[in-house]
Amino acid sequence: MIGTTELLLVAGLALLLFGGKKLPEMMKGMGQGVKSFKEGLNSPTEEPQNEEKPTDEAQPEQSAEPQESAQEK
Repeated sequence: MIGTTELLLVAGLALLLFGGKKLPEMMKGMGQGVKSFKEGLNSPTEEPQNEEKPTDEAQPEQSAEPQESAQEK
């Protein structure tokens, strides 16, 4: 179990490493991340949507060759 002395030591080292201005910004970002993580755990799961478009097999494929008209024959 972490005691008060160890907790103060870790907080002091973090303050020295990151500075007084950057540390609150980091804690705010960490808090928002934890909040969104908890919301994600509590929200119902959604089935992923298929991004594939269904192919319509009823349409004939167009050929690359031009078709001859009846008048040219």
